Amino acid sequence: MARNIQSLERAAAMLRLLAGGERQLGLSDIASSLGLAKGTAHGILRTLQQEGFVEQDTVSGRYQLGAELLRLGTTYLDVHELRARALVWTDDLARSSGESVYLGVLHQQGVLIVHHVFRPDDSRQVLEVGAMQPLHSTALGKVLSAYDPVAHSEVLEAERNAFTARTVSALEQFEGVLDLTRARGYADDVEETWTGVASVAAPIHNRRRMPVGAVGITGAVERVCKDGELRPELIAAVRDCARAVSRDLGAGRF
Repeated sequence: MARNIQSLERAAAMLRLLAGGERQLGLSDIASSLGLAKGTAHGILRTLQQEGFVEQDTVSGRYQLGAELLRLGTTYLDVHELRARALVWTDDLARSSGESVYLGVLHQQGVLIVHHVFRPDDSRQVLEVGAMQPLHSTALGKVLSAYDPVAHSEVLEAERNAFTARTVSALEQFEGVLDLTRARGYADDVEETWTGVASVAAPIHNRRRMPVGAVGITGAVERVCKDGELRPELIAAVRDCARAVSRDLGAGRF
């Protein structure tokens, strides 16, 4: 009978440990939990980190799962409840808006794209599943920061870089943006992250009314905006999509 490869078993055990425990674990915690010497645990973690399966916080030195796990294919994503519940609604949103649709969740100090529906115009586009977006400047990120307390604390700790002249990075102003987002139920990004690009996003809640993600559309400013303002029909379409996904997750009516 073929023998299992010990190093692979240990790596798999580490991934399960990181997936099932706290958001981040230190080297000592991982080594002691798995009964490994620190040197052995560090070597496996370093390999997993190089492959993108594990990420290390540059400040604390603690480890957490990496985004590369989502890039392995769609098998995992298809069983991810949020994405599965959002598939039909995001397809409908792309058709009705004529723009690209993104579904994002909080990951470390950013937004991880877990689903992307192409703009329905047959143009050449790049699938962005697995890509990371900033919390402070994108519509998806602002929604998560406004509704998710964990995202809010992380965006305050992160560097809020100014990507364009329109990026809001000062703390007091940024908190005002989050207040506005909560008041109107959606967030926007008009050339704050990429010049010439605008987006609008709304929050998705689960059956416990907790924020679990955000959905939004992104496109050229001249299509998404009219007379310098977001087109109201696009805002309504995004909010309707978010409510529909939330209802499918058991959140009821908002």
